[in-house]
Amino acid sequence: MATSNAIVIGGGIGGLATAASLSQRGMAVTLLEEAAAIGEVGAGLQVSPNGMAVLRAMGLDTKLAAKGAVRAQAVVLRDYRVGKQVARLDLLRGEANYPYMFVHRADLIDLLYGAAKRNNVSIELGVSVGSAIPGKLPQLRLRDGSLRRGELIVDASGIHSETRASFNSADASRFSGQVAWRAVVPNRFNHPDEVHVTMGPGRHLVSYPLRGGTLVNLVAVEERPTWAPEGWSIADDPAFLRRAFSGFGGRAAEMIAAVETCTLWGLHLHPVARVWHKNGVALVGDAAHPTLPFLAQGANMALEDAWTLADCVLNQPLDAALQRYQDIRKPRTTRVIKAAEGNAARYHLHHGVKRLAAHTGLLIASKVAPGAMIGAFNWLYHHDVTAKK
Repeated sequence: MATSNAIVIGGGIGGLATAASLSQRGMAVTLLEEAAAIGEVGAGLQVSPNGMAVLRAMGLDTKLAAKGAVRAQAVVLRDYRVGKQVARLDLLRGEANYPYMFVHRADLIDLLYGAAKRNNVSIELGVSVGSAIPGKLPQLRLRDGSLRRGELIVDASGIHSETRASFNSADASRFSGQVAWRAVVPNRFNHPDEVHVTMGPGRHLVSYPLRGGTLVNLVAVEERPTWAPEGWSIADDPAFLRRAFSGFGGRAAEMIAAVETCTLWGLHLHPVARVWHKNGVALVGDAAHPTLPFLAQGANMALEDAWTLADCVLNQPLDAALQRYQDIRKPRTTRVIKAAEGNAARYHLHHGVKRLAAHTGLLIASKVAPGAMIGAFNWLYHHDVTAKK
């Protein structure tokens, strides 16, 4: 390889996928994680066909199914009052080469961790990184004052990446005017193998099954004028969630009533980083392009990043490889983030002619031209970064 060793910062999906992808190609990789253990609990995610393409190339797709990942059948849009169906997008119609799966985040982390270990990634826990120092031989300054050196340093530390901040001007992020609760409840509601988006005025609820259908993942989004902090692990009282969604009926109301613990986070809009790399240091995942959850692409973009970066550095001088990585990934992630930002407005229409017209249009389109509705997402789901060009 043109580059023989790397240090990866962060043991989340992007960091583990990057470490595993680089090591699969013969690179000596060390992964540094600040937490005392690798793992995540209490949340689900959607791995769409473009993300599954990467997992299959890594040899993890069958292992994912063995952990109880659920194959998605459809995306169903519902009205909030009694749960009446507005539209149905059949995910099996014109399906890409790979399935659409519902996955517990902890299970995906576990698979990627196993892949990294099998490929001899050296994983160091409880290591707090201060800053990355680009250069001919890049360095990491740790919080304890010590230095680490590697030919390539990859920052997958997430939305609050200090490397991103050092490469770019001040992050012009802003509160989106929306907050989201996240919870997992037992599936006592016969929830089918579908994503349900229950749409109400100024709010919506996303639900889908996990772990063989034994659990249901909930993400409840509400518009509000007051700012809320950005982070997935901030505990909140379920009573606030129930109050915000008190007008919802049907299965949605039953699932919200079953919530015993939940987290709340503020959704903030961030620009895609202008600069993704500098002198042997690169950004991956949310460190480069934080995205809102309204297209379920955060994990998928991190997986695509990891594979693309590893491919680019395989047989090219490092500076050229990292520039090619940015050139490939930046336009796609920009398009994904823009599409995600547009979805919230469609889900939160208030009562009136506009809401009636929009829901009527969706109903007609899903019956008359169902293939066209799902086909509008071919640019996203049929994209395969592992395909030989």
